[in-house]
Amino acid sequence: MLHTLLRRGLFLTPLIALTGCDLVVMNPSGDIALQQSHLITVSTLLMLLIIVPVIFLTILFAWRYRKSNTKAKYEPDWDHSTRLELVIWGAPLLIIIVLGLLTWISTHTLDPYRPLQRLDDKRPIPASVKPLEVQVVAMDWKWLFIYPEQGVASVNELVAPIDVPVRFKITASTVMNSFYIPALAGQIYAMAGMETQLNAVINKTGVYDGFSANYSGEGFSQMRFKFHGTSAADFEKWVQKTKSSTVALDRANYTALDKPSIGDKVRHYGSVEAGLYDAIVNRCVDRNAVCIKDQMAEDATRISRKVSSAAVAAERSARRMTEATTAEVCITPETKKN
Repeated sequence: MLHTLLRRGLFLTPLIALTGCDLVVMNPSGDIALQQSHLITVSTLLMLLIIVPVIFLTILFAWRYRKSNTKAKYEPDWDHSTRLELVIWGAPLLIIIVLGLLTWISTHTLDPYRPLQRLDDKRPIPASVKPLEVQVVAMDWKWLFIYPEQGVASVNELVAPIDVPVRFKITASTVMNSFYIPALAGQIYAMAGMETQLNAVINKTGVYDGFSANYSGEGFSQMRFKFHGTSAADFEKWVQKTKSSTVALDRANYTALDKPSIGDKVRHYGSVEAGLYDAIVNRCVDRNAVCIKDQMAEDATRISRKVSSAAVAAERSARRMTEATTAEVCITPETKKN
């Protein structure tokens, strides 16, 4: 499970937003972020059941048993109390059990790879609603968003309609990064040569902050973008406006975009070359490069051939040994004399 959490990102730990200025994670606008907010609140309250009494009793004992208080009961030979032992060990144990159950349930319920089951706590996802797919590429030091179904792309601007499930497919062009929109959901790692996923939904219109939550070099602090939650009609208008751009996101333009830069402005691409995201994931945007998936397939085939050859050789060796043994058994003394 630890490997899974590291591979998928710290999806259940949006506490990093507490270092920001507005504590956006505690004012969520998406159902996943809302559930995470509840998880943080409940966990904090449970831990306070221990923290607050300990702090209070520490102050009380320090005051009551101070040197100048001669009225305090003095018992130098006291060393045990069953009642105190039950309280000291029992209360934390119960809280740990409850926290463990919450963590176990939430880890599965809020699995970022798991398709959403609802829009919010009162509305299931209608059968007619199709998830919006967005392909995310973390670059140095900017974000590229590709909409494969709409055939458009944008840099440092993400737009999605409210109350529509969004399936993010996330990768990186170079070093490991972390995709994070606190008002929407927890952070998910972006890694070169592989794909991570995030399923989420935004329930309120507005403009939200998105940024990199994993240090990735010189331009890390400016690796930010705006996430626009819009109505379905406004989303379609944005798509049509983006399609009007005469700039196409082909392999050549992607290679130019992939060069490190800081403070990039929003830009749009009216069309996207087919298979570009797959080439990014497989590290073969350059047509002279061998795609990772092809290399893995070749390796698997080569290993399979070696295994098959070894199996054939072993079978032949076994057959020769069997034939030799059979021939030796069939030789009689009379046969040897002749």
